[in-house]
Amino acid sequence: MTIELPGAIAAYFSADKQGDTRAISDCFTQDAIVVDEGNTYTGRDAIRQWIANASTQYTYTAEPFALAEEGGRTIVTSHLVGNFPGSPVDLRYFFVLQDDKIAELEIVP
Repeated sequence: MTIELPGAIAAYFSADKQGDTRAISDCFTQDAIVVDEGNTYTGRDAIRQWIANASTQYTYTAEPFALAEEGGRTIVTSHLVGNFPGSPVDLRYFFVLQDDKIAELEIVP
């Protein structure tokens, strides 16, 4: 099933698929916040480093398959398959958008 993601979110998943850490970080506002695996990353430089670390530790593919809105957040559910513990897994990505950029992202199982 194909879903139509908002522009910044589509760009995020596209850049992630390509492994392009700079393009991923460019999807975010300058002071964006990412929360993943209990860690918080603030600002594009920290987000770029988070992605770079994740991509050196694991290889994976992410396939978004569901889209919802809740409390001002866009929720994308994605199927991840890779060489990480617990693979495969469906993760929920909670996005807050601001001016066609990602201002906040929280990733949870």
